[in-house]
This record gives sequence, C-alpha cells and structure tokens, in this order.
Amino acid sequence: MRIETVKHYVETVFYIRVEEGRVRPGRLSEWMGVSAPTITVTLQRLARDGWLKIGSDRSVSLTPKGETLAVAFVRVHRLLERWLTDVLGLDWAAADQEAQLLATGMSERVADRLDELLGHPATCPHGNVIPGREPPYGELVPLADLEPGMPASVRRVSEVAEHDAPELLRELAAYGLVTGARITVADADRSVQAVPVEVDGKTRPIGTEVAGLIWVEPEPSATEQVSDARTTAKRRVRAVAQRAEPGGRLRSDASPRPRSLAGGRAKPRTDL
Repeated sequence: MRIETVKHYVETVFYIRVEEGRVRPGRLSEWMGVSAPTITVTLQRLARDGWLKIGSDRSVSLTPKGETLAVAFVRVHRLLERWLTDVLGLDWAAADQEAQLLATGMSERVADRLDELLGHPATCPHGNVIPGREPPYGELVPLADLEPGMPASVRRVSEVAEHDAPELLRELAAYGLVTGARITVADADRSVQAVPVEVDGKTRPIGTEVAGLIWVEPEPSATEQVSDARTTAKRRVRAVAQRAEPGGRLRSDASPRPRSLAGGRAKPRTDL
C-alpha cells in the first residue's frame, strides 16, 4: 500500500478520534468521500500491516506504530498551515487545502527547519495544537454553550469545520471570529437556532451547529461552566455524526453538521 494512502487514513482516524471520540468505518467513509466497501478493504489491509486495529464493535483505533505516523503527519500539516498563512498570506481555507497537498511529500528534516523558521508555534492558524506542544490556552467551552454576557476569547476552530465546510473558515475570518478575538454572546431567544455573537462592536448571528465547532476560553471568573460544556459539545458532535447517511449526506430529518454562519447549509468539501 502506498505510504500516501496510509498517511491519509491514519491522519483521518486521528482527527475523528480527537473531535468525536469513537471512530467508525461509516464516519471514515463520509469524511474521506469513498465508498463503504473501499473503506472496509483498506482498513483490513492497514490492520494487517500493523497501522491500526479494528475492534469487535467495528470501531477503529491506531496502533502505536499508526499513532506515531499520524502525529508526525498532523505536525507537518499544521506547520505548513502556519507557514502558508503567516508567511505567504493565504487565507485559512486555502492554507488548509494547500497543506494537505504538500504534507505528504515533506521530510522530517524540512519540517524541523520550518518549525525553527516559524519560531516553534504552538498551534495551527485555527488554534489546533501542534503535536508535541502545550496548548497556549486553558479550558475551552463551545461558543454554542457560552452564557449571554460572558466575555471570552476565540481559541480554536474544530477540524470538523476545516474539513467539512472549508468556505466556513473564510466566513469566520470575514466576521472577525478568528483566534484571539474577544467576544460575548448577546441575550436572545436560542429557539431560532442561532447565537448572537458580539465581536468588534457588531452583533452577528451564528448558526447553533457552527457555534458548536468554535471553542472559546471564558475569562477566569467564568471557568466553572467549562467542564459541563465540554461534555455537552462532545455529545452534540457525536449525535450529528450518527445522523449521517452513507456517502456523507444527512437524513432529511436531521440537522446538518456544519452550517453557514447564519444557519444555512455550508458547501461540503469535495477535494478528498
């Protein structure tokens, strides 16, 4: 099996595990845009070669060998995203797409030099921690669960948003919802499935599903809500993922995973 294929699969398992917990073949099929039979055959080959394990419940986990490769690959990808945005000036979405193309061919030697050139950054531009680094922030809570009037700073955008709705990254940047931005949530009726977010003196409606993919750090006086909110967010992401049909589409009775900022459907990623 080509090493590029191995890297793609272990990277995807890594991302889904971090964001959603348990990794299922159906979710891999949806994320990677390939058929369920192809996923099954490829997973069996990867298990045979020692990259991952398939549990009795069909859940997928990385072996130590697979974890090592995934961590190395994710590190390269996030360093490239940082270089593409900070040095070359690409926007978030373009940087993510270009990093995916460049990462498979980059050696560890070049990655180390790039890391040094960038000053050993702690995160990618979207706030996801580069493996081997300590998070430069404390406990986080999803924006969707932030209490009205509670000040917080944007720290991280979920890999789910990066992958499933790359155009969403451009919308977030245009709205000023970038890492480091200070925000508060206005008091409003949450039954409309939107969160009114105040940023840079303006109030913007953010769809509830999207707000669940944006992680913020409340100011110190507000940290007591973080633990419960993190649990709620994990359940939300898993529930939305479980409502997906094979092939990546959501059932008509289900709420879509990533939406546009105001709640409309976001265009899914088709380049994988």
